[in-house]
Amino acid sequence: MGLAAVGIIAFFALVVVYVALAVKIVKQHEQGLVERFGRYKDTRDPGLQFIVPFSDRLRRVDMREIVVDVPPQEVITKDNVVVTVDAVVYYQATDPQKLVYNVQNFVLAATKLAQTNLRNVVGDLDLDDALTSRERINAQLREILDEATDVWGTKVVRVEIQRIDPPADVTQAMHRQMKAERDRRAIVTEAEGDKRSKILQAEGVKQARILEAEGQAEAIKQVAEAEKFQKLTVAEGEGQAIERVFGAIHTGDPTDDLIAIRYLDALQGIANGNATKIFLPVEMSGILGSVGAIGELFRGDEDGNGVRRSADRQPTPGQM
Repeated sequence: MGLAAVGIIAFFALVVVYVALAVKIVKQHEQGLVERFGRYKDTRDPGLQFIVPFSDRLRRVDMREIVVDVPPQEVITKDNVVVTVDAVVYYQATDPQKLVYNVQNFVLAATKLAQTNLRNVVGDLDLDDALTSRERINAQLREILDEATDVWGTKVVRVEIQRIDPPADVTQAMHRQMKAERDRRAIVTEAEGDKRSKILQAEGVKQARILEAEGQAEAIKQVAEAEKFQKLTVAEGEGQAIERVFGAIHTGDPTDDLIAIRYLDALQGIANGNATKIFLPVEMSGILGSVGAIGELFRGDEDGNGVRRSADRQPTPGQM
């Protein structure tokens, strides 16, 4: 093999090595930083990229979210209670140039920064506020870390507090307090239910009595109406009877003898009573005259002559 052939082979080998060093591939989730002789030159997008071998260097930067797990640490709250706090911080690169050149170890720096600010935020809260204000702590931490990491070319997407653990004795006291509070609520609820039940029962008794009174009033009203109707009917009947008797008396033109007999019947009814004294009307002269005439009639009957009509015999004056 001659020198020409060796030279050609060496040339092609150099070309292959050159092309291999010049052609670079940047993935979809990455961006490339081109450095020429150690100095930043430009930023390359995802895809096939070409650089100058031996003088240029391509540094790939991951643009996806970075999860930084903040190790559990003890924090003293505002009311001097030691709690253990564990958190997770989500970062996303926004400027690959700042992320590479402004911080040496971003994960370590972000972890220390999160720990420091976590102590500050939780330390300004009481234990009860720290346990019930996780959203507030997350928002404050995200705002503080986002502002602090802006010079690193990153953005804090979110901060999540995984757990806040108070000491064992405080936890037991909280359990007892919670149990007492639940017992109190149960007693209050039971008392409210008993009160409501008694109120409803009293309302029911009240309504029942009102309905009963209304029913009795309606019954009394109906009975009064019935008695009124009865008395009116009886009075109307008696009035009609009196009118008919009075009309019959005037129509029949009764004699003194008939009136005297009716009077004697009335006296018999009066005498049958329990009264010890009987008061008779003053107008007795005419009635006694008729009674005398009736006596004469009965006397004639005892003599065997039979009963004679008052019309056949005219009484003499002074006979009565």
